[in-house]
Amino acid sequence: MRKLLFFLLVAIVVVVSACSQEVKSDNFVLVKGGTFMNTKSNYYGKSVTMPNFYIGKYEVTQKEWLEVMGSDPSKFKGDNLPVEMVSWYDVVEYCNKRSTKEGLKPYYNIDKNKKDPNNKSDNDNIKWTVTINEGANGYRLPTEAEWEYAAGGGQMSKSYTYSGSNNADEVAWYWKNAGDKYLSGDWNWPIIENNNNQTKFIGVKKPNELGLYDMSGNVREWCWNWFGDSDSNSGSYRVAKGGGWIGDVSNDESSFRGKFEANGIGPDQGFRVSRSE
Repeated sequence: MRKLLFFLLVAIVVVVSACSQEVKSDNFVLVKGGTFMNTKSNYYGKSVTMPNFYIGKYEVTQKEWLEVMGSDPSKFKGDNLPVEMVSWYDVVEYCNKRSTKEGLKPYYNIDKNKKDPNNKSDNDNIKWTVTINEGANGYRLPTEAEWEYAAGGGQMSKSYTYSGSNNADEVAWYWKNAGDKYLSGDWNWPIIENNNNQTKFIGVKKPNELGLYDMSGNVREWCWNWFGDSDSNSGSYRVAKGGGWIGDVSNDESSFRGKFEANGIGPDQGFRVSRSE
């Protein structure tokens, strides 16, 4: 009888431990892998097959950032606003610190003392060497392909231009609708500034087919990859996807490829996290 109770207790501990390593379903979506179904994707019709992966339902908020990093760099303050003014280096460090805090294995190896020979930028004075810790279960940035696959609806795609709609105003915060009143005409920074445009609370607009919010507009989102060919191992810029509250509506298209130097920051530059299944 005692042996039976012992084994039952061991089984319970194992199950609880396993559950503690699972991705929290309220904040993440499991994206089922496969080929690209969105006909507007840069990867459609190509021999690219995605594995299953998890991706954040929302952009990382200032509250989430503050809990891990201890300070908030954002220009527009609010717990439920996306964090911004964060560089690519800031966010890979966030991923590792959050992983450690939650008992996960950090996904990145970050060497701050070794300059990355693959970083060709003349303006990046940081150039940390960041490599992947293969098999780690911690938080990470999505690859460009993962991001575009998820934004385009994955296997449930309806081939929308934007993430979740062909009407940008249904799903995206961008220069025309992110201020005091709806703007018209051509993009104009003085008009945007006078209209008090800024980031908006996460999850207000309509989600896409997978239940993901704000993948078009609000803040641009960092990806892991160098900007270049899909297999580029070096470059001057990292990929940024999704457009932001400052940008033109064309930047909100799921297929749009943005770029930013890894040390760059801006009030429209944020991110969301992923994890491998």
